[in-house]
Amino acid sequence: MIWVTEAKALPDFRLWVRFSDGMAGEIDLKDFIAADSRPIVAALRNPRTFSVLRVDMDAAVWDNGFDLAPEFLHAQAKAQATA
Repeated sequence: MIWVTEAKALPDFRLWVRFSDGMAGEIDLKDFIAADSRPIVAALRNPRTFSVLRVDMDAAVWDNGFDLAPEFLHAQAKAQATA
């Protein structure tokens, strides 16, 4: 099982994330956030809201309560590293 051990919001709707398996990298979430119409995700289009991020349990969590599963972030980090 993979979990997030560190996460930091970066400019332009990117995250830097480190995982329990030692993998670390940047993840671009701009398209994901732009395409998701749920109000909880739409709120993250505000750079100030996006920038307030923490690790809670094993996931990246924003102050508005939205979280992304570690498995999703890990897959995104892998895919974007090879793109």
